Amino acid sequence: MWLKYGVNEEGILICIEDINRGKTSLQCPYCNSSLTAKKGKVKEHHFAHNEETCRPIANREFPTLPLYDNFNVQLSGKDLAQLKLLWQEYGAKNYPISSYLITSSLLKAGVLRKNLYLTPPEYEFSDLGKIPVGALEFARFNDVQEPLLLKKLLKFELAFKHAEYKNAPDLAYRLTDLKLYRAQLQRILSSSLYFLEIQTNIGTLYKIGVTQRPVVKRVAEVKIDLLAHYSSVAIRVLGTWEHRGNVELYFKHRYQCLNYPIGSLTEYYKFNAEDTEMVLRDLQQMQPKILSLDEIDILEENSSWEQIAV
Repeated sequence: MWLKYGVNEEGILICIEDINRGKTSLQCPYCNSSLTAKKGKVKEHHFAHNEETCRPIANREFPTLPLYDNFNVQLSGKDLAQLKLLWQEYGAKNYPISSYLITSSLLKAGVLRKNLYLTPPEYEFSDLGKIPVGALEFARFNDVQEPLLLKKLLKFELAFKHAEYKNAPDLAYRLTDLKLYRAQLQRILSSSLYFLEIQTNIGTLYKIGVTQRPVVKRVAEVKIDLLAHYSSVAIRVLGTWEHRGNVELYFKHRYQCLNYPIGSLTEYYKFNAEDTEMVLRDLQQMQPKILSLDEIDILEENSSWEQIAV
């Protein structure tokens, strides 16, 4: 978990992806200390304090979106390794899993479930359990993630309202939690997912990405990027999905074995004809996103830091 947002002079939350690397004029949303944008090639892009890191950031106590950029569903390293082994030996082959192979911690995490139609009852992967191994289709992934996103939003809203009612000393802290979480939701909801087919002089590539602008503008930028590596580039948009910025990182997780980085460009893939058909079908099975009232409110809100958006 890394701090991805700073506050500018107008009180607006600014994402790390929207600012250049190096020292900034932004402040930490918790302690108001000045921040430096760390955008290297090893660690995730994030903001770092110029002075001592404040407690919420040092202790990783700030809010993040569930199942957005971490797909291990809070399993320990040991349990994650066991789950991946069970998938390799049983889940991927659609074999039932005997109870003697199951640990209580995996059951408690909800990644395995009992199949009562088998005699004696044995176990199988739940939808949640398929996420760490990248085996869950995008439509089902949305079905799992979206309720978790809204449940966590409600948690932060209730915590803030309770602190406000009690005039609690941690009121500002609770407001910061809520604003940061809403900013992250706003970013994924305001983004469209796109999938591109790219013909180059030496073969065909595919690209996944998100944008908050018209896709045609993003495509023009992609072409410029690629012309630094290829003598000819022709791009076709295979699909766009509005309000689906939540899916991009799971796509990278699900199809990481087919990733084809081009220098520092990491969102490119090489698929054969069969893979392409499978991936496109996977994407096209997603239903159009229907915004809830809370999500509409988040998209329309003024993101000023001083305004309490509840």
